[in-house]
Amino acid sequence: MSHSLLNIEGLLPAFSKIKIEDIVPTIDCILQENRRQLEMLLQQEHFSWDNLLKPFEAMENRLHCVWSPIGHLHGVKSSDALRDAYNQCLPKLSEYGTQVSQNEKFYEALDAIASSSEFDALHFAKQKTINDLLRDFRLSGAGLPTDKKQKISELNKELAILTTKFEENLLDATDNWFKPIEDEAQLVGLPRHTIEAAALESKKRGITGWVLTLAFPCYYAVMNFADNRELREEFYRAYVTRASDQGDATQDNTPIMEKIVKIRHELATILGFESYAAYSIATKMVTSTQQVFQFIDELVAYSLPVAKKEFLALTLFAKEQYAHDVLEPWDMSYFSEKLQQYQYTISEEELRPYFPEYKVLTGLFELIHRLYRVTIKEVKDFDSWHDTVRLFSIFNETGELQGQFYTDLFAREKKRSGAWMDDCRQRYLRPDNTLQLPVAYIVCNFPGAIDAKTPALLSHDEVLTLFHEMGHGLHHLLTKIECSSVSGIQGVPWDAVELPSQFMENFCWEKDVLAMIAEHHETKQPLPDSLYEKMQRARHFQTGMQMVRQLEFSLFDFRLHHLLATQKSLDIQTVLDEVRAQVSVVPVADFNRFQHGFSHIFAGGYAAGYYSYKWAEVLSSDAYSKFECAGIFNREVGQAFLENILEMGGGKEFMDLFVAFRGREPNINALLRHSGIVNDLSVKPNTESDGNQSS
Repeated sequence: MSHSLLNIEGLLPAFSKIKIEDIVPTIDCILQENRRQLEMLLQQEHFSWDNLLKPFEAMENRLHCVWSPIGHLHGVKSSDALRDAYNQCLPKLSEYGTQVSQNEKFYEALDAIASSSEFDALHFAKQKTINDLLRDFRLSGAGLPTDKKQKISELNKELAILTTKFEENLLDATDNWFKPIEDEAQLVGLPRHTIEAAALESKKRGITGWVLTLAFPCYYAVMNFADNRELREEFYRAYVTRASDQGDATQDNTPIMEKIVKIRHELATILGFESYAAYSIATKMVTSTQQVFQFIDELVAYSLPVAKKEFLALTLFAKEQYAHDVLEPWDMSYFSEKLQQYQYTISEEELRPYFPEYKVLTGLFELIHRLYRVTIKEVKDFDSWHDTVRLFSIFNETGELQGQFYTDLFAREKKRSGAWMDDCRQRYLRPDNTLQLPVAYIVCNFPGAIDAKTPALLSHDEVLTLFHEMGHGLHHLLTKIECSSVSGIQGVPWDAVELPSQFMENFCWEKDVLAMIAEHHETKQPLPDSLYEKMQRARHFQTGMQMVRQLEFSLFDFRLHHLLATQKSLDIQTVLDEVRAQVSVVPVADFNRFQHGFSHIFAGGYAAGYYSYKWAEVLSSDAYSKFECAGIFNREVGQAFLENILEMGGGKEFMDLFVAFRGREPNINALLRHSGIVNDLSVKPNTESDGNQSS
């Protein structure tokens, strides 16, 4: 087998040594060897953790260590050759995963261990590993007839291909569109850094003038600040029709989306569930589809009246101050920005000079040290995939290395949009009793530095994003669990995995933390009190509209994946239109094809689970309220959060972990207060007029 992919025994992948031509044969070889090893393990007469689960985790860890950097490069440094190799491997990995999870002998062996006297003596993380595996076996069709198992395998392989194709179409549609501009008057209103970046982009393409693209930093700037309404409309149309029937037919995600939803429903029904939504929650904190609908209903009932008032205020402002009678979708962000400046005399661009990337990172690391007594230091010499990537090591209070993480913060071509944290390596005790330390990727798409003299400057929203992803990173890096299947973010329910990330966002509003992360990049002066006070007054600006927007996505996702339980036909656009009629307050163009770019549910892990963002925000707000009561740097509370949440990973049932930290089960009050949706929690919403149907 080729060893070009990486040094398995080393801590970090050797990205520069990965040869694309070696990817497929290496994966083939590992899968073949894993199958052979598992077959040998299952020939034993007696099964235990040491003779079955320990070698099995070693097999799975080796596969993960090889595949993780390949998948990572596919997301951050795509190429035709890498895409082809990656896509060749997907059905192979899917087939292997299905075969393992449907292996009757393996299932019976695990069940025997779980029923034995040895089980009670195992460490709780090992018990959780076994219980999770047994659950996943049942959810993969263990015990079903051979023909149904085969069908599940075929459907899973097809899903792996379709979801990847969805993301590739979206990436291509985003990268292929650009707007050359020769008349500088069209750029009026855009921030200086956006105009300078557009000039650099034009030089790179050999075009005179400026080039604007659909990369999110550029798109965001156009929609929020461009005075040219026709330019905003053109950008809005281009962005909301990406990979749809409104553009290049070869990149149209319409048939892919329909196939994905139908295949998921078929999988669920084969496994005995009424819908994919019901199947999805089998691994989450919630216990029924009705609970999810009721949860969304309750938030809608509180936030929709607030959103309607906010939209009315925006409409009146545009009419009275700008003589603008009708708000179109491409006007919303622009006039919202104007209204925020009018009401609070503050904008994201005014704050940007105070958040140079170097200061934000330094302050973020200091905050983490104060909360958890860990120290973060940069590593200068390492194997990377791009010259803007950085590597950091994290050490515990006694100076022991806990893990490492990469940061890849800036937007560029051939890099997937959005922001995410992913695991490169998991904390894992190998069979030889050596400890594999966790390694994480933290990826964002911020605007980079324009020149050598000016550092990359972040908006406050981008600071929130960075803190969010670092929260995920801490969950992965600070774990003390040594079973790879439940270490760090592994084994954490999807509707709880956002708790540590959303929790970290709260600190970005604290004055003491802003003193650590904010400094004017030229004058080195701290954020003025006047700006801080404006930030606080503007904190809840249009939070009702923001809330219902997320609830629209959540309800669309969950209803879409529950739909085929009650009707045979599928019209994705109609589902979205009906949801918007119930919960949306902003105008939507008839050509809008938002769903064609909704990667979270069609290509990510949030299918029938997008509600998890709000569910976990209830958890994170409630958790943070304990810090608010005791003091945000309170050592005892920080230690309790570290020990009960971050260090435990997926090693125990998450509700038990939350209760151990908070002293009770979560409630919705802190989220409503933090969001500015409700000030008096004794006032109940009018669910009859503002709620939505759960069926």
